[in-house]
Amino acid sequence: DRPPQPASARTDIRDCSVDPPYLPPTAINTTAQLTALRDIMRAHSVDAYIVPSTDAHMSEYIAERDSRLGWLTGFTGSAGTGVVTQDKAALWTDSRYWTQAERQLDCNWELQRTTWIELIALWILQAVPVGGNISLDPFLFSIDTWNSYRQALHGSGRTLLPIENNLVDQVWGDQRPPPASSEIYTLPAAFTGSSWQEKVAGIRQQMEQHVRRPTAVLLSGLEETAWLFNLRGHDIPYNPVFYSYTLLTNTSISLFVDEMRLSAAARQSLRADCPGPLCVELQEYGQTRAHLQHYAQGNVTIWLGTEYTTYGLYGVIPQEKLLEDSYSPVMLAKAVKNPKEQELLRAAHVRDAVAVIQYLLWLEKMVPQGQVDEFSGAQHIDTLRQSEHNRGPSFQSISASGLNAALAHYRYGSALARASSSGGEDGTTDITRTVHWGVPTPLQKEAYTRVLMGNIDLSRLVFPPNTAGRMVESFARRALWDVGLNYGHGTGHGIGNFLSVHEWPVGFQSNNVPLAAGMFTSIEPGYYRDGEFGIRIEDVALVVNAQTEKPFLTFEVVSLVPYDRNLINLSLLSPEQIRYLNTYYETIRARVGPELQRQRLDEEYRWLQRNTEPFPLGSAATTTTATTILGTLTSLLPTLFTGLQA
Repeated sequence: DRPPQPASARTDIRDCSVDPPYLPPTAINTTAQLTALRDIMRAHSVDAYIVPSTDAHMSEYIAERDSRLGWLTGFTGSAGTGVVTQDKAALWTDSRYWTQAERQLDCNWELQRTTWIELIALWILQAVPVGGNISLDPFLFSIDTWNSYRQALHGSGRTLLPIENNLVDQVWGDQRPPPASSEIYTLPAAFTGSSWQEKVAGIRQQMEQHVRRPTAVLLSGLEETAWLFNLRGHDIPYNPVFYSYTLLTNTSISLFVDEMRLSAAARQSLRADCPGPLCVELQEYGQTRAHLQHYAQGNVTIWLGTEYTTYGLYGVIPQEKLLEDSYSPVMLAKAVKNPKEQELLRAAHVRDAVAVIQYLLWLEKMVPQGQVDEFSGAQHIDTLRQSEHNRGPSFQSISASGLNAALAHYRYGSALARASSSGGEDGTTDITRTVHWGVPTPLQKEAYTRVLMGNIDLSRLVFPPNTAGRMVESFARRALWDVGLNYGHGTGHGIGNFLSVHEWPVGFQSNNVPLAAGMFTSIEPGYYRDGEFGIRIEDVALVVNAQTEKPFLTFEVVSLVPYDRNLINLSLLSPEQIRYLNTYYETIRARVGPELQRQRLDEEYRWLQRNTEPFPLGSAATTTTATTILGTLTSLLPTLFTGLQA
């Protein structure tokens, strides 16, 4: 028999409108998983079960053991929510992953193109009759998310029923991957800038100075404990963290972790000051809730961050003994890098620039010959980044070409536009360069230039202290908005000091904290034309004091790789934008050039000189030219940009 064919010309995504449904080779058959889960749901009188994409620590990237949504749906994106009823199943995700979901889901699943909890709840209310039970694992939902579901379902006649024994885990059974067992190790003092004892003293000082005088701080985010104790692990791919909780009181420290996995040096560091207020008591990871419940019976006040604490832990603390903020004081302290950390992150970006320049030169030679694909490209950049301090990529390198580049977080798999990121003991890097070998279309060149204009406009911005990122985020979108275009992902995120590549709470989203000197953030506008091409230009920038009479802030871009000259339409750039580019290129030459010479990378040095030649100011747009281009492009929009993913 002839295999099912899609109704449209595209064969890379599913088509559930034909009979039989068309599924691409990348789709996963989930019938068996859904059947087994529904049997368990009936046994527990559950009418709808909510499955998130995170773990018990609200991690964005998770271990395979915690990839419940991925196992159940086949969808491997880092953000999503699944809901299963007895006769329906749906997945909600954001625009970065819409095309990926259409490639990976089978026709058991509806794809809902939003992540708003209110809309998830509305779908549930339509699918579950009055009197029904809606269940979830309370250890996989933050306090804020739990409250959002509770409020959305309040008064509906349905019951939100927490079940601690995860139903997906019951179905997954002994096929679920085992817990992590690798070593937890100490980060050398040369890469921290301050000892863990100094960090603890700083947090305790904040506790004493707080008007509520909390007696303890609860840390649930994996980055929080790793940063506080200068420890690192390998429990989550590309993220040097380990499963743990910490309860830091004004007189004691309890670390909940698999003690057997601590290196000898880590154990010695934690236990050096025992007994006493700087003695770290090692407790079993699985005893966190019981210990917290016991501690909460005393005359105490527990300070926690609602973004990273699960409802499962929150629920054992009496309301009157809680001090709640969106983020814990440790999360906020970690966000502002000390001078040593800033120096290390700058150095990491110089080393990374050398590797990316080597990579771009290699691509320049190999791509026109047809001797490289997405997989070999990603392997090559990872190899180039191996160095003395390198600890591996900070996420799987995103190496995408053609229509795959239209997926913001594409992972090569069964299939070169993007160079990605790496992690070393001295810092984490994250960079994106979009390149084109050949003759770009006018549309590609126009889109690239407008993305670059947004990157420049935000990078050179001067703004008052305590400005929230969301208040200035539109500067990165303005050049795209001018012609009715947009992108569907965030404009930037915090960067860890050899920690997660996406580090909260820094960034440009509504729940990020105000920008402050010492914070690192990415700046990464983009444009994606589904099924054709994608563009993103991403740099990492440090928030610094501006050279102004009164205290203002600005960004210092620490990523040091030139942009693709072949894709820049200089006539769109203002004189100020061209001056910024030329100054940036002078910085790249001054900082990266000597390192290329030191490593005797002569061909790469010549490549750098060619690609950082100053742009002529005479090419800049005049007001008349810009207006004419804007008017022309706007008139062409219905033809050129049909089906744009906003």
